[in-house]
Order: sequence, then structure tokens, then C-alpha cells
Amino acid sequence: MRTLNFAIRNFKEIIRDPLSIVFSILLPMFLLFVFQQINIPNENYELKNFTPGIIIFGFSFITLFTAMLISKDRTTSLLVRLGISPMKPIEYILGYILSIIPIILIQNLLFFILAIILGLSFSINIVWSILISLLIAILFISIGIIIGSIFTEKSSSGISSIIVQLVCFTSGMYFPKELLGNTFSKICEILPFESCVTIIKGIMNNNIEIINTKNIITFLIYSIIFLIISVWIFKRKMISDNK
Repeated sequence: MRTLNFAIRNFKEIIRDPLSIVFSILLPMFLLFVFQQINIPNENYELKNFTPGIIIFGFSFITLFTAMLISKDRTTSLLVRLGISPMKPIEYILGYILSIIPIILIQNLLFFILAIILGLSFSINIVWSILISLLIAILFISIGIIIGSIFTEKSSSGISSIIVQLVCFTSGMYFPKELLGNTFSKICEILPFESCVTIIKGIMNNNIEIINTKNIITFLIYSIIFLIISVWIFKRKMISDNK
């Protein structure tokens, strides 16, 4: 109950800045619409392949939301006041995660509605994609928690923008990694964003064969490590801020 109440409070804080939410939804939708109008002769930009990339691109803004929310809580000393409460760090983390889920659902629903309007065929796989994307979003929320716990409110937005750029250039949403040479290709394989896109793409297109064991392991390793680090750093910052 404490976690749920904290999540509700966080959600109210997020929607106090509706312009940021609108931007994080409209920009990916605009990109999805524009690239379908250009009709680029590359399978990467086909609706069935580009939509998964847009979903993961939208998640990079989730990192920004989370980082800004936590850094703001630290600036206003909210976490200092909460430090005397009986809640555990993991309960705070769950509260932040739960507060972001409605934004994620709104993002995904609007992305898929636009994609269907543009010609994507509706299937039950879209529903499965939305459900799986909620798990994938935990990775981006965890990254946001780490950034927000370490950096100030002003710095958090700048650091989070790096994640946005990394998603753009290493997820394969714009171009295949093979076009940029072996070094860049290896970077894409090491980072988790390409694996996230591949997982969504495979489920959405009912093409599970493209999801290999490496994609799953890469995603799981990054998600688990970043979630653990986010809890640890959050706890450390609460203790240090309360001194």
C-alpha cells in the first residue's frame, strides 16, 4: 500500500509537466509518420521494422522522465524526509517504476494506433509486444534512477539526452549496424538497445527466429545489473543526503 501511494504521488508529479509528456510521444510519432511518407527503399524503414525502433526510442524519454523526477525529489529534499519512513529502497524503486507504467502504455498505444492507420496489420502479437515492452522499459527506468540519484536536476537532463542519442545510433532503428563497420557493429552488440528492438520486432512480426539467445541474455544481464545498481545507488544517496 505504501508503494502504491508513493507511485500515485510520483505519477501526479510527472503529469504536472504535460509538455514533456506530449513531446516524448509526439516526436516519435512524428518520426514514424514522416519516414513512412518518404518511402525510403530500405527494409529498415518498413512499418513492421521501424515501429519497434520507435517504441524503444520512446523509452529513452522514459529514462529522462525518471531521472528528472528523482533528481527533483533530491533537490526538494523529499527523499530526506522520506528517509525516516519505514519504506525500504526497493519499495521506492517499485514506486517509481509503477508511476511510469501508465506513460509507457499511453506511448505504446498511440504508436501502434498510428502504425495501424499507416498500414500495419493488427494482430494479437501487438498486444504481446506491449506486454513485453513493459519488461523492457524497466531497463530504461533503472538507468533513469541511476542518473537521477547521481546528478543534479539540471545535469540529469543533459546526461539523459546521451541515452536518447545512444538509442538512436546503436539500436539499429535508422540503419543496420553492418553499414558502419566492425567497430560500431561490436558497440551495438555490446549495448542492450539493439537487442531490445530485436525482441520487440520478433514478437510483433511473429518472427521469433530473429531473436537469438544473445539478444535475450544481453537484455537480461543489463536489466538485472542496472536494477540492482539503481537500488544500491538510491539507497546510498538517501543515506548520504540524510547526513
